[in-house]
Amino acid sequence: MLFGYFAIMAHEPFIRLTAFLGVFIIVAIWESLSPRRQLNTPKASRWFSNISITLIGTVLVRSIFPILAVTFAANGSNIGILHQVPLPFFIRVIIGILALDLIIYGQHVMFHFIPLLWRLHMMHHADLDIDVTTGLRFHPVEIILSMGIKLVAILLVGPPVLAVILFEILLNATSMFNHGNIRMPGNLDRLLRFFVVTPDMHRVHHSVVIVETNSNFGFNLPWWDKLFGTYRAQPAAGHKDMVLGLSQFRDPEQLSLPRLIILPFTGKTGSYPMLLKRGREPVTHKMKK
Repeated sequence: MLFGYFAIMAHEPFIRLTAFLGVFIIVAIWESLSPRRQLNTPKASRWFSNISITLIGTVLVRSIFPILAVTFAANGSNIGILHQVPLPFFIRVIIGILALDLIIYGQHVMFHFIPLLWRLHMMHHADLDIDVTTGLRFHPVEIILSMGIKLVAILLVGPPVLAVILFEILLNATSMFNHGNIRMPGNLDRLLRFFVVTPDMHRVHHSVVIVETNSNFGFNLPWWDKLFGTYRAQPAAGHKDMVLGLSQFRDPEQLSLPRLIILPFTGKTGSYPMLLKRGREPVTHKMKK
C-alpha cells in the first residue's frame, strides 16, 4: 500500500494535468459545436481574463503553501476521523470524497452568506457569459482561502490520498463541465442530475436574479442542494432568456483583467449576500455596449 501511495504521488501532477486538459478541450469543442446560449460579450477578451486569473491564482497558491492538498493527505498526521474508524480502504475512499464534496458545498454557501467573503466570490459571478473558462475564474485570494479550508478539511476528515486525488480531479472536471455553454437533450440532463451537477442546473446559479444566484451551490454532486433545500430546477426566465452575471456589473469594459483583480476591494456587493436579508435589487436586463 505504501509503495502504491508513492507511485500515485509520483504521477499525480501528470494525472491531474492530463485530466484537466482533456476535459477543457472536450467541453470547449462541445460548446463551440453545440452552444446552449448565444454569447453577448467577445470570447477572446473573456478567455484572456479568465485564464489569466486562473494562472495568477495557481502561481500564488503554489508560492504560499509549502504543500498542497494531496501532499498534505500523504504526509499529514493520523488524527482525521477516517483514521480512527476500521473501514475497508475502498469505503474510506468513497466516504472521503463525499465528505470533501459536502465541505466544498458548505464553503460555497458561506461565500454567498457572508458579505466579506462574497466580495471575493462575486468576481466569479460577474462574468456576463458563462462557458468552460468561467469554471476556472476565481479571485486569487478566494483560491488561497479555499486551499486553507481544504487543508483543514483533510486534517479533520483524514481521507486516503487516492480520495483526495480523485476529488481534486472530479472537482476541476465538473466545474468546467457544469459551467460549459453546452446543449444536451432534456432527457439526458434529467438523468445526469441524479449523479452530477449539469450545465443547465448550475447555470441557474449564475442568474442575475438574487433568489436564483443563491441556489444550486453544488459543483460536483447535486445531492446537497436537494438535501438542504437550495435546489432550483430551472430559471424563471428560461435558459435562453435568463440574464447572467450580477446586476451591479453590466458594462463589459469595466470587467477587464486589472479591474477584475481589484473588483473585491472596489466593487459594490449589491443585495446578494444572504446574511443581509435586504430587499431584492432591480434586475438589470440590459448591458452597456
